[in-house]
Amino acid sequence: MRLKKDGRAIVIFIVGPTAAGKTRLSIKLASRLNGEIISCDSMQVYKGMAVLSQAPDKSDRDKIKHYLIGVLDPRKEYSVAEFRAKARKIIGGMIKRGKIPIVVGGSGLYVKALVDGLFPSPGADLKFRNSMRKFISRNGTKRLHEKLRKIDPAAAGSIHPNDARRIVRALEIYRATGRTMTDMKSRTRGLKDIYDIRIFALTGPRDKIYERIDVRVERMFEGPVLKEVGRLKKKAISRTAKAVLGFKEILMFLKGEHSLEAAKSLMKISTRHFAKRQLTWFRADKRIMWFDFSMLKDEAIIKVIAKEIKGER
Repeated sequence: MRLKKDGRAIVIFIVGPTAAGKTRLSIKLASRLNGEIISCDSMQVYKGMAVLSQAPDKSDRDKIKHYLIGVLDPRKEYSVAEFRAKARKIIGGMIKRGKIPIVVGGSGLYVKALVDGLFPSPGADLKFRNSMRKFISRNGTKRLHEKLRKIDPAAAGSIHPNDARRIVRALEIYRATGRTMTDMKSRTRGLKDIYDIRIFALTGPRDKIYERIDVRVERMFEGPVLKEVGRLKKKAISRTAKAVLGFKEILMFLKGEHSLEAAKSLMKISTRHFAKRQLTWFRADKRIMWFDFSMLKDEAIIKVIAKEIKGER
């Protein structure tokens, strides 16, 4: 099966909202294409959080080699920069061994950092940010947006005039480096500059996604999720690990602050909101080819993907 274009190795991404079926599809796809899977999930990387993070189980990992799942102590912080560095190294190794890298997950920022790269941005300048807040209170966000437009028209064109946080950050970068954010981004290299990147996403009707989320949450509570959170709460887990969906809600139940049914309900709501944010993020990327799981079975989707990468036998 030919999996190269113009001499560049192909790297496949399977993205989309939680509960859309990414894990199941990616395992079947990896089997078809002689691939291996890299988890692009900010929570599946942690040890002892397999239920909360909905990491692929051992039987799935026995079928196909997976990376960046259950390898980090939950007491440690995890960052997009750390993920990117590790994933790039793993992808390079896969390609050398003749495997097809398949990056799977719903962490949009992690996908973007890997595909497009991360530019070395300066740290926060709290004094400058405070002065910008005062400027906004006196003159409004649109006036600040006009200041940015004079310095960096391209960045201003991509940032809404009311998005104060991003406007201030773009100005902060220019003040600290003397270079515009657009210029810094243009000099940043990601996987797209090395490999032939193909990004595919799963989606479906919102009510179907929410239905799947509800079923998933119920199944989690049928399993050892309460014990998992009970073990985690005894550790001084990191800020990033605490952000895993369901931890806060279940912890409140374990502390007696609300009922089990309330914990389930709150977890379903927070997961729905997360799925909505994921869809919003990925829909902004016009490079993505979308598949509706309510209309196409996995086998049909895999056939289309194989054809897209010009590797169908």
